[in-house]
Amino acid sequence: MKNKLSELRKKSRITQKTLSEALSVSRQTISAIENGHYSPTLGLAFRMSKYFKLPIEKIFTYETN
Repeated sequence: MKNKLSELRKKSRITQKTLSEALSVSRQTISAIENGHYSPTLGLAFRMSKYFKLPIEKIFTYETN
């Protein structure tokens, strides 16, 4: 799953730490999601959507191989 999390975070001028605290996850989780090493739970994806005020599909893109 691809995502625009890093782009959105940088556009909002917030650090990984700030975002992780707002979403109640570790900074390492944010880093892993941004780097494509971890796909968030549905609950976390919805929290990200609410935080950035965007639909989930504007943050995440599912791609089949």
